[in-house]
Amino acid sequence: MPKEKPRVNIGEVIRSYRSDRGLSQGDIERRTGLLRCYLSRVENGHTVPSLETLAKIAEAMEISLADFFPGTDTAQDRETRKMLGELSEEEIRFLAEIKRYSSSLSNDDKRLVLAMIRKMAIPVPPVRGTKSNGASHRAEC
Repeated sequence: MPKEKPRVNIGEVIRSYRSDRGLSQGDIERRTGLLRCYLSRVENGHTVPSLETLAKIAEAMEISLADFFPGTDTAQDRETRKMLGELSEEEIRFLAEIKRYSSSLSNDDKRLVLAMIRKMAIPVPPVRGTKSNGASHRAEC
């Protein structure tokens, strides 16, 4: 019986994820230790990486190994789609921008950013006895 061709061109999938994240083959090389020429061969369909190698590439791009294979819908994927469906396009763009920069932040810096967002999200009531011009107290500081 002839071998069935895989339905997924893993090289194209890797290139697509890499491009979407604004990463070069050199970035992946630095993060994984895999040679750029090897990554080029994978992306151009000349070689197929092992699962271990795919896991390294996925980790370097901060995605799950399952993301490389369409139709592997996990509970987390369904929950993510549900959450994204509740967000506006503007909110999705904002979160994507945060994600773009968050990978270079330390855990302490991430906690600081979240604390700042929480503080900014709390409405500040106007001070009694003063006229409010519609600006929040925060804007006056």
